[in-house]
Amino acid sequence: MVLETKRLSSAMNAKIVGTGSESMVLAHGYGGDQSVWDKVLPYLAQHYSVLVFDWTFSGAAKDSNLFDPAKYSCYDDFAHDLIALLDELNLKSSVYVGHSMSGMVGCIASIKRPDLFSSLILIGASPRYLNTDDYEGGFGSSDIKQIISSIESNFHNWAAHFASVVVDSKDPLSVDKFTKSLRKMRPEVAVSVGKIVFYSDERDTLDNVSTPCTIIHTSSDIVSPKSVAVYMQKKIKGNPKVEIINTNGHFPQLTAHNELLDVLGLILGVEFDLDHKPRLGILSC
Repeated sequence: MVLETKRLSSAMNAKIVGTGSESMVLAHGYGGDQSVWDKVLPYLAQHYSVLVFDWTFSGAAKDSNLFDPAKYSCYDDFAHDLIALLDELNLKSSVYVGHSMSGMVGCIASIKRPDLFSSLILIGASPRYLNTDDYEGGFGSSDIKQIISSIESNFHNWAAHFASVVVDSKDPLSVDKFTKSLRKMRPEVAVSVGKIVFYSDERDTLDNVSTPCTIIHTSSDIVSPKSVAVYMQKKIKGNPKVEIINTNGHFPQLTAHNELLDVLGLILGVEFDLDHKPRLGILSC
């Protein structure tokens, strides 16, 4: 499903930051928006032309009616939007950095259109959250049923609880930031996308990923445990490297951004001056 809009980039609040010769795409996950990248974006923009945007389900989307639950049923539908956005902006061979659900969305898009991606960097990604007899995704069936039930019955309270669990509690400002971002979602959208995410099973998709890939996880992530990173490494071609950041939570770009930049610098072969935060130059799309 591709949004029927004259300018997808406008609908998705797309911005290009930086003037580097190579392009990079930063894609946020469930409950977030492009502001989750604010701490790392100025440094990345010193070396790349960086595209940031808001998925249509995000509470930051300009039109709350852009997301139609009847038209989005799986990650493929988001991959189609991603491909259409990159085509509209004429971006090819981009470094793609996908957080959480956007990691798998990027994998699917790279299979459909490998020309759009030079490499994939997957942060806290998971092909499946539900445990099976031979796979540890992090959640039992009753856990996921309880999550969906809580979103349906009291989304406002659930959002605060979920944020406190998935964001490192030692960083209360980041917990509050994600709580506010999550609560901006329409409850019915949160339920719909939550079902897509938590009941997804993209394990077979990994076999078809051929774009060079790096997997980044934190040392303690309740959403996507280290066992998932090991599984993904075994399934994706080319023996992708796994980088573990020694921090808690699902959002290293919020709570351990310096450590994340160190890892990204190693992956990309660039050096960031973390002692001086650069200014941003934003190009409208």
